[in-house]
Amino acid sequence: MKRSFSKIISTVSSGEIAELTARFIRIPSHWDVPTKEEEMVEAVASFLSEEKIPFTLQQVEGTRNNIIATIKGEGGGKSLALSGHLDTVPPYNMEVDPFAAEIADGKIFGRGAVDMKGPVAAMLMTLAAYRRAGVPLKGDLVFAGVLAEETNSDGSETLIRSGFRTDGAIVGEPSDREYAIGHRGLEWIEVEFFGKTAHGGVPQDGVNAIVHAARFICRVQDKIVPKLALRYHPHMGPSVMNFGRIEGGTQPSTVADRCVVRMDRRYISSESLDQVIAEYQEILDELSREDPTFRAELKLMDIGTMAHFHHVPLETSPDDPIVKAVVDSIRDVGGIEPKMTTRRGWTDAAIFGHYGKIPTVVFGPGSLSRSHSKAEFITVDELEEGFRTYVSIAARFCGLA
Repeated sequence: MKRSFSKIISTVSSGEIAELTARFIRIPSHWDVPTKEEEMVEAVASFLSEEKIPFTLQQVEGTRNNIIATIKGEGGGKSLALSGHLDTVPPYNMEVDPFAAEIADGKIFGRGAVDMKGPVAAMLMTLAAYRRAGVPLKGDLVFAGVLAEETNSDGSETLIRSGFRTDGAIVGEPSDREYAIGHRGLEWIEVEFFGKTAHGGVPQDGVNAIVHAARFICRVQDKIVPKLALRYHPHMGPSVMNFGRIEGGTQPSTVADRCVVRMDRRYISSESLDQVIAEYQEILDELSREDPTFRAELKLMDIGTMAHFHHVPLETSPDDPIVKAVVDSIRDVGGIEPKMTTRRGWTDAAIFGHYGKIPTVVFGPGSLSRSHSKAEFITVDELEEGFRTYVSIAARFCGLA
């Protein structure tokens, strides 16, 4: 295997991955761009055409498409998907030119450098390296470039709903030489409280929705938050929640007839979404029984909501062959003992794992701490190490023919 590995990685010259990363960074592909990710898909298609790697476009919405490329195996091996999202967050308040792809001191700066145009470039170069070297795999090696991970994940949702399946998958979010086989589910919850307006001089004539919201918050802190601290998953960490926003009222001298509280709830696989919602509803029902003027409605927020799926947890068995391939490759290529992280936000890996039933690992070059940052960057060394690790994972998981 070592001889084949050396032959494969030698087909990609030093700096080639960095050049492809820079090429992608120069293409704005966030939700404020009228065409969103379309130009990125065109750039990926152009690269694949240059490398003579067959690909297909999969319609997501209108002229927006996922892009799927496959190097067919010779048979008898497991199929592997390398997946990355082609969108980014907008470049708000960046301290570097977000689309210049400036390279300085071994770092490539710009929006999407680490989240995740750099990892996408490393994945594409992995397919190119196998094609250039002419070293066949037993199983298929697939790249899936998906849309809108930063918003509603309709790219991965469309991909999995279409019947796309492989024996294992890597979602290339930056992981800082660590890997994740689990992360918590995510839901944004909104509670709207209703009151009755009155003049501030006679507040007893009104019903203050802000006061109702405050009572709800205190009750949640007292009854739900302590329970969450006791719910823990070794691959996901603890259940947590956060009150992220509250707004209500019109002016100090008017009793507020409306108040809205928005919450972020991260839940582990032993909890269901129905259970999560029921716990908050129980508090609301309890407060309503105590006070006949208490009135509130709970709902899941529309922002980021998928058309068919929920933001469920990711849970992959540590004994699955894809996990072993990742762990062994990080160890051999990076020369370190791999660490499994439980400190991840939600990723498309949960769609692959839960809805697609594909054993999935989150692993990619670069540090998550730089994602969405004002001076986002990835290093050339990180890209090259990530590329070599992906090559190794493919060889171990798909098998060399």
